[in-house]
Amino acid sequence: MLTKLFINGKWEDAASGKTFPTINPATTEVIAQIAEGGTEDIDRAVKTARVALDGPWGKMNASERGRIIWKMGERMLERADEIARLETMDNGKTITESSKIDVPYAADLYFYYGGAATKLEGHTIPVNGPYFNYTLREPLGVVGLIVPWNFPLLLASRKVAAALAAGNTLILKPAAQTPLTALMLAEIGMEAGLPPGVLNVVPGHGSTAGAALVKHPDVDGIALTGGTNTGQQLMRDGAATVKKMHLELGGKSPNIVFADADLEAAAKMALMGIFYNKGEVCTAGSRLLVEKSIYDGFMEKVVDRAKKMQPADPMDPKARLGPLVSETQLANVKKYVEIGEKEGARLLVGGRQPEPMPGKGYFYQPTIFDNVQPNATIAQEEIFGPVLATLTFQDGDELLKIANGTMYGLASAIWTKDIKKAHRLAKALKAGTVWINTYNNYDAAMPYGGYKMSGFGRESGMEAFEFYTQSKSVWVDLS
Repeated sequence: MLTKLFINGKWEDAASGKTFPTINPATTEVIAQIAEGGTEDIDRAVKTARVALDGPWGKMNASERGRIIWKMGERMLERADEIARLETMDNGKTITESSKIDVPYAADLYFYYGGAATKLEGHTIPVNGPYFNYTLREPLGVVGLIVPWNFPLLLASRKVAAALAAGNTLILKPAAQTPLTALMLAEIGMEAGLPPGVLNVVPGHGSTAGAALVKHPDVDGIALTGGTNTGQQLMRDGAATVKKMHLELGGKSPNIVFADADLEAAAKMALMGIFYNKGEVCTAGSRLLVEKSIYDGFMEKVVDRAKKMQPADPMDPKARLGPLVSETQLANVKKYVEIGEKEGARLLVGGRQPEPMPGKGYFYQPTIFDNVQPNATIAQEEIFGPVLATLTFQDGDELLKIANGTMYGLASAIWTKDIKKAHRLAKALKAGTVWINTYNNYDAAMPYGGYKMSGFGRESGMEAFEFYTQSKSVWVDLS
C-alpha cells in the first residue's frame, strides 16, 4: 500500500519523518500510517512542479498531453476493483457507490479532458488601427489542489484532469482522513506517462501542508473543494500573494416537491438526495420543501422508505448506507440532531446510532425531522450527514423565500409535472445547479459550482478552463 509522499516522480518520507494514521471508519482500525507532509515538503513539491512546467510538460504539445490524460482514465478502469475497495475502506462509502459511480465517473473525467486538451483555442479580434490582434490560452502555472474526504478520488480527478489538460503542473493535497486513492492516482499518472514533477501528492493536515500550499509565493492558483469556513480562510491566506482561486464550498440545497409531482419518484429521490454517500455530499438535498396540501401523505412515503435504510458493512454489495467518515464527523452529526430537538423540530425517524451496530465504526441512522422552521439551525447550517430537515410551503412567494433563504447556493431540485412552472422556478432559484424531476446527476461535460457562499468558479466542462488558464493578448503592427 502506498503511504509516502509523491514528489518529482518518487516516493519519499516527509522531511520531518512524521506520519499520521488513516482509519477505516467501518471498523475504527488503522489502515496505514501515512507520511505527514509539511512546509518543507510543500516547498520541494512546488519547486519540482515549476521545473516540470518550464521543462518537459510545458514543452509537450496538447495532443501528447491529451493522450497521457486519456491513458490515466484507461488505467483507472483497469484497476477499478482495487481502487473501489481502497476508497470504501478509507472513506466508508458503500462498495456499490465506489465501484459503480465514483471510479467510472472519475475515469470519464480523464477521457473528457484528454479530448479537451486540444480544444483550447484563442481568438482573432478586430481592433481599431492597422493591427493584427489575437489571444492565447496559456496554463495558469503551478496549481495547488485541495480536496475533501467525501469523494476523495472523484473530486481530486475533477481538478487533476482539467488542470493537466490546460498544461499546468500540480500539487495535490488530499484530506488527511482519506489520502489513499490520491496516492494511487499519483501511481496511475506515473504509469500513464506523466513526466516527474507534473503531479505531486502531499498528504498532510490543512493547518500545515494546506496552509503552506496556499501561502507559497510560487503557487499560481488554488482550487479547493471544502467547507465555507475553510474557503474564507484560504482567501485570507492567499491574499498576500494575490492567488487566483476556485472555491467549491458548502451547501444547504432545497429539494422542492409540488402537489402535482410524481410523488413516488419524488419520495424515492428525496431519500437518495440526502442519504446518498451517508449525506456527506456538498449538494445533498438536506432541506425538503413540500407543498402543504400533500405534506402528510408524502412524508409517510419518505419515512417508510427511510426506516428500511439501515447502515451496514460498506463492503457488502447490498449495503446502501455506510459509516460516517470519522469520529469527529459522527460527533458533529450528533450535535446537530440535539440542536434540532432543542429548537423544537420533531424527530420522525432515526436520531441515533443503529442497534445493533453493524460494526465498531461511525454508523448513524438515517434521520428525518419535521416541524422545522426556515431559520432553524438545522435548516441553515450544513450538517454533512444523514439528517433531513423538512419544511412546508403554500405558495410560490413563500417557497422562494425559504428556498433562497440561506447563505448557500450550490444546488436545488424541483418536482412538478408543470414544465412552465419548473422553468420559471429554475430561473428564480439562487443555485449553481437545478435538477428538475431528478437529483444528483453529474457529467464530465456539465459545469458545476455555486452561488453566494457556496463559492465561485465552475468545475467540469469547458468552463473549468476559465480557472486553469489565463488569456494573453498579442498585438502585431501591420502598418
